[in-house]
Amino acid sequence: MRTVTYGGAVSLDGFLAGVDGSIDWLHFSKDVQEVMTNYWKDVDTILMGRKTYEVAAAQGRAAGKNTKKAKQRASRKAAMRTYVFSRTLKSLDEPDVELVAGNAVEFVRELKRGPGKGICLMGGGELAQSLLGAGLVDQIGLNIHPILLGSGIPTFRDPGHRVKLTLTECRRLEGGCVLASYRVLHPE
Repeated sequence: MRTVTYGGAVSLDGFLAGVDGSIDWLHFSKDVQEVMTNYWKDVDTILMGRKTYEVAAAQGRAAGKNTKKAKQRASRKAAMRTYVFSRTLKSLDEPDVELVAGNAVEFVRELKRGPGKGICLMGGGELAQSLLGAGLVDQIGLNIHPILLGSGIPTFRDPGHRVKLTLTECRRLEGGCVLASYRVLHPE
């Protein structure tokens, strides 16, 4: 069965972004680049909710079409299946991205049973909450930054029950960040 991984860069007090969506506090380094390069080798599917998609699409447009990063992103995206879950969107601007308006839990359950590599769950909010609550998230990876934002977009929302984890990796990254990776312990 395919593995769903959730996480990302977070503040020490557990926020993915500031109240206004700001991520100006993120520290990028060679360590992070190496971790991400290795992670994406084993992933062929991206899941995101509407708000995360809108932020990612805006960042992609801001990056421009002729930059080196935009070309790398386009090359990686061609090998990826991307699904955006929304009850309000009627269509998407990108032809390579599929809109899912139905039950996210059932869709991801079927996706995990099918062929393919790892599945990346991006962003926080309702999608991560529902997939954690349904026991569909298998791994959680956090790049914990040395900053307290005080408020913002939370990394985790109440999944409706306790989610037990076991630590699989913990190491210091450049800039005072800590990489913490966990495997979700699913009830037998």
